[in-house]
Formats: sequence, C-alpha cells, structure tokens
Amino acid sequence: MNMITTLDSDSNVQARRTRRRWPLLAAGALVIVGIAAYEIEFRSAPAAAATALPAVTVANPLQRSVTEWDDYVGRFAPSKTVEIRPRVSGAITGIHFKDGEIVRQGQLLFTIDPRPFAAALAEARAGVASARSQAVLANADLARANRLTGDEAISSGEMDTLRARLQAAQAGLAAAQARVNQRALDLEFTSVRAPISGRISDRRADSGNLVSGEGAGATLLTTINALDPIYFSFDGSEALYLKALRHRQSGTPAQVEIKLQDEAGYRWKGRIDFSDNGIDPRSGTMRSRAIIANPDYFLTPGMFGNMRLASAGQRQALLVPDTAVQTDQARKTLLVVAPDGMVSAKPVELGPVVNGLRIVSAGLAPTDQVIIQGTQSAMPGAKVTPHRGKILPDAVTPDTSAAPLAAQATFAG
Repeated sequence: MNMITTLDSDSNVQARRTRRRWPLLAAGALVIVGIAAYEIEFRSAPAAAATALPAVTVANPLQRSVTEWDDYVGRFAPSKTVEIRPRVSGAITGIHFKDGEIVRQGQLLFTIDPRPFAAALAEARAGVASARSQAVLANADLARANRLTGDEAISSGEMDTLRARLQAAQAGLAAAQARVNQRALDLEFTSVRAPISGRISDRRADSGNLVSGEGAGATLLTTINALDPIYFSFDGSEALYLKALRHRQSGTPAQVEIKLQDEAGYRWKGRIDFSDNGIDPRSGTMRSRAIIANPDYFLTPGMFGNMRLASAGQRQALLVPDTAVQTDQARKTLLVVAPDGMVSAKPVELGPVVNGLRIVSAGLAPTDQVIIQGTQSAMPGAKVTPHRGKILPDAVTPDTSAAPLAAQATFAG
C-alpha cells in the first residue's frame, strides 16, 4: 500500500510540472512566430521597393509654325520738322493758332504788319508805269527815225542811238516789273503760313514784338513736327542687321510691331524704311528707322517704345514646357524616355518662349518622349513608368515686363 501511494504522488508531481511548462512553451512559440514574420517582411520590403518605378508624364514635342522676333528699344521721331521763321522783318500784329494744336499745310499762323510792304509795292508799281512810258517814247522816236532814213535826213549814228535808247527803256521796264514782283512777295510773306501739316509748338513771339527776317539770323517763331507718319529710330547689333538683311534678300518684307511702356500688346504696325550706310565702329551697331502710321497723332516724338522685328520669318518649330528644361552647368537638357522606360538627358539649343512653351532650336526629334511632369523623380540611366500626356500652349497673358527679352516668338497666324 505504501508503494501505491508513492506511485500516485510521483504522477501528480509530473502532472503539475507539465502544467507549469505549457505556458512557457506557448510563449516561446509566439516569439518564434513573430521573429519569423518580421524576417519575412523585412526581407521582402527591398524587393517590393525595387519593383515600384517612379511614374512620370511624357509627351511628344508640340509642332507649330511660329514667327520669331528680334527685340529692340528705340525712340519715336517726327518724319518732318520745320522751324517757322519770318522771311521779312516787322512787327507781329496777329497770331492765328493755339499752342500745341494740330495745324494743316497752308494754315495762317502769324501776321506781320503789312503796311510798309504794301507801300513799297505801290511804289514799285509806279516805277513800272514810268518805265513803261519811257519805253513807249523810245519806241515812237525810233519809228519816226525809220521813216526818215529813206530821205537820208538822219544819220546812221543817230539811228543807233535811238535803238539803244529803246533797248535801255525796255530793260528798265523789266527791272521795274521785277521790283514789283519782289515787293509783292514781301507783302505775301507778311502772312506766315504752315509749310507742312502736324503738331505745332508754342509761340516764341507775341503780338507787338519786332521780328527779323534776315537770313540765318531770322527770329524763330515756333516749330512744327509732322507726326503722320512718324519715325521710330533704333540701333541694332551687326548680327541682327545681317539676320534682317538676309531675310529681306529672300523677298519677304520684314514686319515691325511696337508697344509703348504702358501697353501689354504690340498694337503699332509698320515697316523698315531706312538703314544707315555704315556700322558704327565704336559700338558695332547699325542705325535704322521704321515708319509707323499715326493718324490720330497719339504717338509723340521722344517717346520710348519696345519694337520687335520679324527678321527670321515663319518656320516650323518644336515646343516643350519651359518647366521641362533642365540646367546642367552651362548646358540645357531635356529628359527623354526610351521605349524600355530608360531615362536619358538630351542636350538642346533653346529659342524664345511663346505662350509658356520653349522653342527647341536643335537637339530634339519630333518622336522623342519628353518628360513634362515628374522630372524631379527621374534620373538619367534609371527606368521610370511613363504615362502619356499632351503639351498645350498657355492662354495668352499680357506681358507687363518693362524691358523686352533679347528675342521672342508668336504662333504664326
């Protein structure tokens, strides 16, 4: 019986030991499972990251016909300028215009006291009458002498004297008539009229002032500027002059467009009508001039303007968003994607911007897939996941910059 009791007690002890081990075994199993799951997740993360390529948006460059412009800064100048000076001396008795108004050719501007010149004209006409009577008398004397020559009642010497007297009388009559014409011109010059149409300046002499009409020292009365058409003078570099010259040799007239400092668009149209006969060796520039219609006289001499000259004509161009252009030190590059998704950088030559798109002059093909969005995620030599996009020009926005770019472009109409 003691043996049975001993066996039972041993079994109970073993059972209690087993019950105490189960929680420890369960906890160990959970720890092993957690470690295994962590190792599986940690080892699979790089593989998943390696398969997730950056997503970018690609598109073919936009092909459009554009007009390239070269920009200049210049100043307006009158097409004609006349200084109004009197041609006779005297006192001003009338002013027939308002300072700064538009005057027409032939309009009366000033009146100089005409009475002295009217008296001189009357005297000259009296001289003509006297000279005419002398000529008539000399002619009658010669006629009577001619009737007596047949009877030998008058000598040949007397006949020569009478002929000479008639010729002198006729010359005196011609001189008297010339004096009449001169005095008539002097009387006409007392009315100072506008020689051209345009905007007149202010008067430099008031009524009652004595003015001189003696040649180069004549008194300046006012000035007139012809403003329709008006000139736009500018200087261009030798390179731009050669570019414009070769364009003109092609037979296509160069377009000129000008905007003022407070204008958003180029509203003034014109054409080049003059280039100087040489390049200034000190500055390397050529002086040129455009002629602009100004029917409402809005443009004023001395006013600044920004001019653009279509010296390159129209051509087909490739355009990309300006934000897609990368800068690699001194080079400009575009990121393009190959069919297998590999990214490469293409060096390009850039032109001006038109409606938010940059003209690519060289280095890009029409079939290239250019990255237009997501350039920060793409690296040359790495692969990406391309998504198709489309390049569209921005809406035309006013250019409010004070100074123009070196060149610009517009879509051809």
